[in-house]
Amino acid sequence: MPSNLHTERDGDVLRITMARPDRRNAFDAALISELAEAFVAVGRARAVVLAGEGPSFSAGADVDWMRSSVDLSYEENVADANALRAMLEAIDGCSAPVVARVQGHALGGGAGLVAAADIAIAAPDAVFAFSEVKLGIIPAVISPFALAKIGGGSARRYFVTGERFDAETALRIGLVHGIAENLDAEVDRVVGELLSAGPQAARWAKRLVRERPDGPETARWIAERRTSEEGQEGLRAFLEKRPPSWRS
Repeated sequence: MPSNLHTERDGDVLRITMARPDRRNAFDAALISELAEAFVAVGRARAVVLAGEGPSFSAGADVDWMRSSVDLSYEENVADANALRAMLEAIDGCSAPVVARVQGHALGGGAGLVAAADIAIAAPDAVFAFSEVKLGIIPAVISPFALAKIGGGSARRYFVTGERFDAETALRIGLVHGIAENLDAEVDRVVGELLSAGPQAARWAKRLVRERPDGPETARWIAERRTSEEGQEGLRAFLEKRPPSWRS
């Protein structure tokens, strides 16, 4: 069976590309499983770029997959939803920073992918929606990731209406972090910024945002980083006015 993903290691960058352009990279069980596995197996990558082949990033759930789910029992629906949850948690919890390259449609679960990424860059014509209510359901599984990005105020509107919104609105509410005519150039620029950071520092910084340690714990975290080999190298390089070893 052909893979639903293309993965490529480009030095310290892992590129994961959804490869169902004929289906606008819509989810089915196989794509969900492959994405979950890919984000667990990032290894020592310092940045991960998530993209979609063709005109759309991801149009949400595949129609045939949705059709087959209509007759599932409650227990089967729970298992189905948990598979999607595990995939989104793998992206959100990926040790390396994740950059989403978003073009075309990012609807339903596709918008959830955007929300689970650390950084999202959108094309000017990208279109977003938390469209589940249009089908009589709700964006339950993607909600923790979306709420962390857009907050309850925006979610109250866009979860409830299911309406589509443009890239400028996505930027304003915090779902994406930038809009670029030259999407690849801007993604590469952001990846370059990530690669200029200490490899472990970037991973710890992501943990800092996700875990939100309390005051005393923050003191322990910074002490550990300052006394680490990487922290010592970064501080000494700054004082000696030279590039740190990871940028050499």
